Amino acid sequence: MKPEPIELVAALARFDQLWSPRIVTIVNDYDVRIAKVAGEHVWHAHDHTDEFFLVLDGELRIALRDGADGAEREVVLPRGAVFVVPRGVEHRPSAPDGASILMFEPSGTSSVGERHDEVPGHVDATTGHRL
Repeated sequence: MKPEPIELVAALARFDQLWSPRIVTIVNDYDVRIAKVAGEHVWHAHDHTDEFFLVLDGELRIALRDGADGAEREVVLPRGAVFVVPRGVEHRPSAPDGASILMFEPSGTSSVGERHDEVPGHVDATTGHRL
């Protein structure tokens, strides 16, 4: 990747696929990924890394199973909000009305983690695509 400024709005305009993250740049050994999302992702967990979310547009909801008894809760992230899902926590992002997000995670991290439910056809199980 060339060391050039990246305009995120223009980068998002370059693709239409949902739940299919694009790598916009790399910081040390971390990917900075953007994605368009709508509907539900899949319940999954990343056993070896936290997952950082920044909402660029719309609203993102993240269901979490992080209680001692596996109880579920949901966090709601409006535009401009950030949230970190701790490593090992099962979670399911969703965006009923659609959203654009930025994620920051180690290069090679799967979009469906190491543990996940069956991956539906609308979710791209990937380590990210070059923009």
